[in-house]
Amino acid sequence: MIFITAKFRVRPEYADAWPEITREFTEATRGEPGCLWFDWSRSVDDPTEYVLVEAFRDDEAGAAHVGSDHFAQARQTLPPHLVETPRIVNTTLPQDDWSELGEMAVPSGN
Repeated sequence: MIFITAKFRVRPEYADAWPEITREFTEATRGEPGCLWFDWSRSVDDPTEYVLVEAFRDDEAGAAHVGSDHFAQARQTLPPHLVETPRIVNTTLPQDDWSELGEMAVPSGN
């Protein structure tokens, strides 16, 4: 899978509205057949920073995402709400879902 984490620094006046600003793009991306997940989180340290964790089945699914109409639209509509160019980590992993964090295993029955 292609695993991506990106940090978005949103202009303060748009920070609370960011989930709504990105809603159409988020929903369209989640609807792509090759999208495994596409999840936004807000930083607990910086209320203007959002972290996007996304994964796509393979290179073909990633290319389909970047080539989609909703991605092209997001490239036009999202940057005016940002302070800076988003930062990204992008890698390919030989798995297709989350692994368990064995060091923090929760005993059965909890």
